[in-house]
Amino acid sequence: MPVASEFTLFSGGAQGAEAEFGRQAERFGVQEINYSFEGHKIERARGLRMLTQEELMRKDVSLTYVSKLLDRNFSNGPLIRMVLRTIMYQVDAGLEVFVVGAILDNGTVNGGTGWGAEFAKICNKPLFVFDQVKNGWFTWAHGAWASAGEPVISKAHFTGTGTRFLEANGKAAIASLFEKSFPSA
Repeated sequence: MPVASEFTLFSGGAQGAEAEFGRQAERFGVQEINYSFEGHKIERARGLRMLTQEELMRKDVSLTYVSKLLDRNFSNGPLIRMVLRTIMYQVDAGLEVFVVGAILDNGTVNGGTGWGAEFAKICNKPLFVFDQVKNGWFTWAHGAWASAGEPVISKAHFTGTGTRFLEANGKAAIASLFEKSFPSA
């Protein structure tokens, strides 16, 4: 049986899916690290890791590249740039990535969360997305999405991120993920 206290969630502590991943981590005794930056409004302060300007600059990514990769436009505002950088830290730190959102027709995930999913693909990390519209978990395998049944957290360092607009089924999926992963906690 996995020991929950030996696991660490890497997230961002933002409203919605990230906050719920954090609440479940705390409930089950999983360690939590939330990457953020000065001036960012987040809900989770547990395990807060404020990134310096220098650290944030190390993860600078072209918004033109991200927009082209996700087939949508991202504004060039400073807030979105900072959020995308923190997402890269989250994905870098986790050995597997869990996302809550919606998979679009072009195979990307909606919103800024889509960058986290795409970056996980680029880094060749196990990726699981709970699609709130399709009401199920999917995994990225062999260049396509496939049904994932009910995944479990199997790596001691994992990432949990997703939409700010968490629906009841997304919240239940996160709770179930932790319950199935840490049944003795």
